[in-house]
Amino acid sequence: MQYDTLIRNAVIIDGSNTPGYRADVAIRNGRIERIGDLPDAGATEEIDAAGRVLAPGFIDVHTHDDTVVIRQPDMLPKLSQGVTTVIVGNCGISASPVSLKGNPPDPMNLLGTAAAFVYPRFSDYRAAVEAASTALNVAALVGHTALRSNHLDDLFRTATPDEIAAMREQLRDSLKVGALGLSTGLAYASALNASTDEVMQLTEELTAFGAVYTTHLRSEFAPVLEAMDEAFQIGRHAQAPVIISHLKCAGVGNWGRSPQLLSALEEAAKTHPVGCDCYPYAASSSTLDLKQVTNAHRITITWSTPHPEVSGRDLIDIAGEWKLSLEDAAKRLQPAGAVYYGMDEADVRRILAHPLSMVGSDGLPEDPFPHPRLWGAFPRVLGHFSRDVGLFPLHTAVHKMTGLSAARFGLKERGEIQEGYWADLVLFDPETVRDVADFNDPQRAAQGIDGVWVNGVLSYRTGQANGRRAGRFLAREGDLREGFH
Repeated sequence: MQYDTLIRNAVIIDGSNTPGYRADVAIRNGRIERIGDLPDAGATEEIDAAGRVLAPGFIDVHTHDDTVVIRQPDMLPKLSQGVTTVIVGNCGISASPVSLKGNPPDPMNLLGTAAAFVYPRFSDYRAAVEAASTALNVAALVGHTALRSNHLDDLFRTATPDEIAAMREQLRDSLKVGALGLSTGLAYASALNASTDEVMQLTEELTAFGAVYTTHLRSEFAPVLEAMDEAFQIGRHAQAPVIISHLKCAGVGNWGRSPQLLSALEEAAKTHPVGCDCYPYAASSSTLDLKQVTNAHRITITWSTPHPEVSGRDLIDIAGEWKLSLEDAAKRLQPAGAVYYGMDEADVRRILAHPLSMVGSDGLPEDPFPHPRLWGAFPRVLGHFSRDVGLFPLHTAVHKMTGLSAARFGLKERGEIQEGYWADLVLFDPETVRDVADFNDPQRAAQGIDGVWVNGVLSYRTGQANGRRAGRFLAREGDLREGFH
């Protein structure tokens, strides 16, 4: 039997949360055709894994890669980590369906300038991803704030019945052509005044499709438990699975509360499909929000439209130089982005280790000086947290980035190494894999990632992308509630 690709002598960690085993893997026509001892098989391309780990390609469940996958389809920050699929449209902000009336409102500006928003219908976005021949698979949520910006003349109020009806129609049309579900970013000023009822009415569109509700909670600070309750209430109303985005205890006053948050998540999970994602760092990154300006922890400016020269500098130093208070300096910098060192490492570890949590990078590809999670999140889980810290075994680390994620988002025949599944694969050295990107030098490729296959095509090898781009648009398949059983 002649195959396209044969990977020999691999330790296969298959994504199912079970320990690895030695085998060969044969690929043909983009899929895994055989797994086992294949001494007599031949292939156009043979690779000796030499005992390194072969895992399913990582699924980044929380990205803001919506427009960059089209504009920069090589996707090196993700491909170099072993990521083969990105889920876009998180935190209420999506590239489609969007019809801007001017500049994108905060935080939609995280996805690019007005020129990046050229997809008035979800079907337009899907077609653009397919035409771009991007290096990675792309699955997409519809953002609540994006819908609001289409239909509200004022984002600082709740929507009227007519506006809700118009948003529902756009959401329904998007779900029909393959959107995964609805995301909200209720903490942001542009959605903060949306009532729970507004969101509930929108999520009623999810019910018939078995689509998912993901949310950047209304607060990640002191009222975080109340915000979680709101998310679960919305999900129950819609009979839709709930995924809490980047679950965290934000702000020094919140440190140590992760057991409470996880207990609330577990309690909700007893009667409703719920989960969360998190990134493996004790610092967050978003737009520069005056509500989050504090001297209790460090804040680094990642970009500023009026003052691009300050990118990478700390807010306290900029304020001192300008002889201004932190808040006045922040006002002068806006619109801007920031890294907030506002979490406790112990909380991050508890949430990351919890069985209901998946890994997402939440990387911001437009930032000139990005948070290192854009380039390092997945190798950090494998190297730092699994191997060095011993937070969980390697097969659990892999499961949180592959099989669990594929099940939650209904990515059929992906996320596990099984015969008949798509050959999204990553080959890495478990002894050397590690994130190299850090807060001082954030745009650096990981070490120890030896090969990445997307739909059976070797696209990254020993530190180099080869320009072969075999990614696809992944439409929602089936009822996502099934992935939580």
